[in-house]
Amino acid sequence: MYRAIAANKRNTVIIMALFVLIIGGLGALAGYIYNDPIITIFVVGFAAVYALIQYFAASRLAIAVNGGREIQKKDAPELYRLVENLSIATGLPMPRVFIIDDPAPNAFATGRNPRHAMVAVTTGLLDIMDKRELEAVLAHEMSHVKNYDILVNMIVFGLVSAIGMIADLILRMTIFGGSNNDNRNPAMMIIGLVAIIVAPIVAMLVQLAISRQREYLADASGALTTRDPEGLAMALEKLKTASRPMKRQNSSTAHLFFANPMKAGFMSKIFATHPPLDDRIARLKKNEARM
Repeated sequence: MYRAIAANKRNTVIIMALFVLIIGGLGALAGYIYNDPIITIFVVGFAAVYALIQYFAASRLAIAVNGGREIQKKDAPELYRLVENLSIATGLPMPRVFIIDDPAPNAFATGRNPRHAMVAVTTGLLDIMDKRELEAVLAHEMSHVKNYDILVNMIVFGLVSAIGMIADLILRMTIFGGSNNDNRNPAMMIIGLVAIIVAPIVAMLVQLAISRQREYLADASGALTTRDPEGLAMALEKLKTASRPMKRQNSSTAHLFFANPMKAGFMSKIFATHPPLDDRIARLKKNEARM
């Protein structure tokens, strides 16, 4: 289990490095197309500022767009106590707790750091999970907080959005704005334009890869917290038959959830934010004997 955690952390660092290369490559292409190195600096700076804005604002937006309602202990005593106990077990500050009025069983954690963390569960999850399974799901979400996945997810979301905006802006300027450089290599220009179009797609695929790695990591960390990988496997098994799309379909926050909240379909499988439930269950059972 510890080896699985270490491997997933290494993979996430490698994947995050790809974002730096994508943004740097976009900046270099823009500088080449317009023969102006200042544009390269602007592109990288814009991406950094945009990611910083996301760092402070995205978590509150994620709660709002999914209809989260903050609760206190008197509103849902068992849920609140489970989160309190897991906070003590993990040595984390008590996060704010939210309930989403949605029959789809799901949950997510967000926030820029453990001191500003938020944990949200749907009414559908509370309806179908017993106490053991609910604790396992919450341990998974608290692991996202402890492992700083909530920070990684917010920054990654900001970078993906920034790359899309930058690529779109450069493409529009190239097509409609012209350039003061008449000696550009046509082949390089074509390569550059293709790269600008492809970059947002690659960035999104990188985001999906990070999301999948962090889900495996949270599964392993959550199982270590409760010492009950079977409980989490049981919760995932239950989702195989009870899972359904969220009422509020929001692709920008889909990667935050415990299970894929989007409607199933061909494209959703290709661009899935989560590993298959069967794979997650198999990993938990494989590592159960090692704990």
